[in-house]
Amino acid sequence: MRKTISESYTPIDRLKEISNWVSSVLDLDHLLELIIDSATRMMKAKASSLLLLDPKTRKLYFKVATGEKKEEVRKYEIDMGQGIAGYVAQKGEPLLIPDVTKDSRWYKVISESTGFETKSIACVPMEMDGQVIGVVEIIDKEDGSAIREEDMNTLTVFAQLASLAISNARKFDQFKKENRDLREELETKYQIIGDSPVFQKVLSDAFKVANSKTTTLLVGESGTGKELLARLIHRAGPRKDKPMIILNCAALPETLLEAELFGYEKGAFTGALARNAGKFELADEGTIFLDEIGEMTPGMQAKLLRVLQEGIFYRVGGNKSISVDVRVISATNRNIAEEVAEGRFREDLYYRLNVVRLNIPPLRERKADIPLLANYFLEEFSIENGSPGMKISDQAMKKMLEYDWPGNVRELRNALERAVVMGNGQEVVSEDLPITGIKAAPSGLEFGLTLKEALDHFKKEFVTLNLQNTGGNRSKAAKVMGIQRTYLSRLISKYNIIGI
Repeated sequence: MRKTISESYTPIDRLKEISNWVSSVLDLDHLLELIIDSATRMMKAKASSLLLLDPKTRKLYFKVATGEKKEEVRKYEIDMGQGIAGYVAQKGEPLLIPDVTKDSRWYKVISESTGFETKSIACVPMEMDGQVIGVVEIIDKEDGSAIREEDMNTLTVFAQLASLAISNARKFDQFKKENRDLREELETKYQIIGDSPVFQKVLSDAFKVANSKTTTLLVGESGTGKELLARLIHRAGPRKDKPMIILNCAALPETLLEAELFGYEKGAFTGALARNAGKFELADEGTIFLDEIGEMTPGMQAKLLRVLQEGIFYRVGGNKSISVDVRVISATNRNIAEEVAEGRFREDLYYRLNVVRLNIPPLRERKADIPLLANYFLEEFSIENGSPGMKISDQAMKKMLEYDWPGNVRELRNALERAVVMGNGQEVVSEDLPITGIKAAPSGLEFGLTLKEALDHFKKEFVTLNLQNTGGNRSKAAKVMGIQRTYLSRLISKYNIIGI
């Protein structure tokens, strides 16, 4: 049902209501019709119209028309400078013509063709950003009286309202386009690539989790794509139109991490000049992704546990409880179960975070995905570098397949970026890749580890190697290794060995 203006309203009341429409009615065509219809009623005109300028053809076309011949009138176009409307659009100045038959600028073709008799016209320009975008005009008075100079002021106000409505609509359309483009860019940027069975299993589980509010723990080595998987879970679920807030727990000391997570009140500490909302508040009704959760101190673990249990928290320096509805996804590259066993991570928090656990395999366990990933990154970087159509040589691909990628997908991406920048612009060759070309040393031999860490890494590599060579058969692997099958199962669980 269309809005109408009560005849009992004063002119000021009517203009106020129309002004409210400009910000509340999203349908531009409907809004312009409302404005012109209101102008016609208020000024008691016999007919009126709004003509817009087509920037490509430089012609004025009838966007809105009222009066008994409105449908016929809308079929016409007017050149810039042609007739009263064309003259006003060209000059950008309002014009009042008491008797059109005595004015040389009068373009009578439309009136004669439609049989609509015209005596007087008032026409004012519509402007946006200093440029004329069209005109608004009224034709004659219903009672036969002349259009007056004071009518021009009213008509100018309606022209300004129409201009504002068009400006708002164009800005809104631009915002929608930018928002759509940004979404497409983000979806491309955070696309997950992988066809290997072990990786497809992870994706399948992620989609299952997405439609629930279940707290999820992502486990995997650095560079395996934990944040990408978290974004996928958020986008695939019912909270996709709500915020996703990301925080790296390892990047901040405890005091700053608390302020980041929960916000703070003005004066809570030196430098707290105003109240500040924390990540949990910002993520309300959406998702919060806590990366490197294993780095969180015991004190922060206790505070996070309270939020997960009760759904409320307090800003730093505040005494008012804040309730939020947030889906929590956390991630770590640590063996959290071992951290719990050794007292470095709260067991109760671990169980809260680990309702659903997704283990992301390292790249060396999904080497079938390397060609897909490499070509995807190559296309991205070659376009950015102005060298579209680049290829990867067989030798370069062989080198990538033989390498164990300790930095995982992140390292592969960086390697391809360097290869594109430093290469010949046509083909990635073996020499362009910043890798040794041989398998990386076992992680147990890395410098800087404690003896226990080195032994743990070796055990994980040793178990993984035997399982791979026995097709995942635990009984065979245990026999080859000379251990009990039950002990092997405990090792598999302890070291989060997946994909076998």
